[in-house]
Amino acid sequence: MSSEASKRTRPVVAIDGPAGAGKSTVARRVADELGFVLVDTGAMYRAVALAASRAGVPFSDGAAVGAVAAALVDEGALAFERADGGGVRVLLRGEDVSTAIRTPEMSQGASTVSAHPPVRAALLAMQRQAGAGGGVVLEGRDIGTVVFPDAEVKIFLTASDEVRAARRHAELVAKGQDVTLEATLADIRERDARDSGRDVAPLKQASDAVRVDSSSMSIDDAVGEILRVVSAR
Repeated sequence: MSSEASKRTRPVVAIDGPAGAGKSTVARRVADELGFVLVDTGAMYRAVALAASRAGVPFSDGAAVGAVAAALVDEGALAFERADGGGVRVLLRGEDVSTAIRTPEMSQGASTVSAHPPVRAALLAMQRQAGAGGGVVLEGRDIGTVVFPDAEVKIFLTASDEVRAARRHAELVAKGQDVTLEATLADIRERDARDSGRDVAPLKQASDAVRVDSSSMSIDDAVGEILRVVSAR
């Protein structure tokens, strides 16, 4: 256990897993049930993608996107607030971008920019600072392996690619977006390959993480299983 972990009076709960596994929803519910703060790391990368897009910076330009990310960190431009009725609002330079960062374009953009070492370096310190005191839930793809390898609770939340695509498709349709299930499945598989195969902080299960396969679980079931793991730890 690291010196920082030994100082914590409440645990860090790290929830990793592939796109469409329900991490955001489950992490929010777990945080609410525990009375913990949700640190939405995926939203950080989406916000970087949005900021880069607004600045006319290509997602593929690692150095330029890294400069955008570093500027956001220096400015303290990203903030998270508890939303009315629960959940989290994401603020970029004071603007509520909670909806703007959830489009398919920003989803793909986040996956691309998060693979750039300068971007990850810029946000790593922010993530660690936000969770240093414990009593937090973080979700992403490398929380338990890179960001908080000393997290007291590590979960790898997954589901079959077909189930994840169906869930994601339903979400997009509910938001009024005209997408097919086939295209959504292809997008999920593309992201899986990219996230797992990248050289920097690839998606993988930490050796000491508890695997939760939610393919046949409801959200309530998945949340309940994770809460049992937290209680046991």
